[in-house]
Amino acid sequence: MKCAAAMGLAAVVTAHAHSAVPVYGYTVKKSYPHDSGAFTQGLFFQDGYLYESTGLNGRSSVRRVELESGKVLQKRDIPQQYFGEGIAPMGGDIVALTWTSQTGFIFDAKTFALKQTFNYPGEGWALTTDGERLYMSDGTPYIRVLDGKTLGQTRRIRVTADGEPVTQINELEWVEGEIYANIWQTDRIARIDPFSGRVVGWIDLSGLAAQANIVPGADNVLNGIAYDSKAHRLFVTGKLWPKIFEIEVKKK
Repeated sequence: MKCAAAMGLAAVVTAHAHSAVPVYGYTVKKSYPHDSGAFTQGLFFQDGYLYESTGLNGRSSVRRVELESGKVLQKRDIPQQYFGEGIAPMGGDIVALTWTSQTGFIFDAKTFALKQTFNYPGEGWALTTDGERLYMSDGTPYIRVLDGKTLGQTRRIRVTADGEPVTQINELEWVEGEIYANIWQTDRIARIDPFSGRVVGWIDLSGLAAQANIVPGADNVLNGIAYDSKAHRLFVTGKLWPKIFEIEVKKK
């Protein structure tokens, strides 16, 4: 499912285009090289570096990446029986999900040493954090809220746009009090209120794949959001894309 075409999403996006939720465009401020072999699942920016998780069985990993050069500075491979998914920082650790194995990992953020494994029901798609809690997507209209220390679920957020549930919620990023979410196999990012679950805005990234010289297919879709909260920089990329883009969100 995560690396094959989904049916009916075009109709959903078309419906969203005619909704009352405001739609924002973008301008590209800068582009950076990115490993075109990276099946990007999770992305975040911390202490001057990008941290990235990649998927596919036998190719999954967690990485520290130099933004300017795209060079992989540090890498931890995930055992081949696992399909790596989203990651998020928590304290001095990196919390990582897998897709259907119901297994997660906690790595030391400096050494990438495995500190702990944990389990959860259902699928794991993506993670982000507000610094105290983790927010986890699983492809449904719900985002799970996890205690940052115990990883136990404390509540669920039902995500809606104009009262209708939003599915295929993938990569997540906490941005200035909102959750930004890639909607899998679309060119849109949802801006989600973490309390009500309402989509308060859509960011339309149509045309960005073309700027990365990507011919859209089933696998090389838009996925990956990172935010530099100190410099207020927003980065986006896609699975198997050769570029990461720093963008500025603008009203259409």
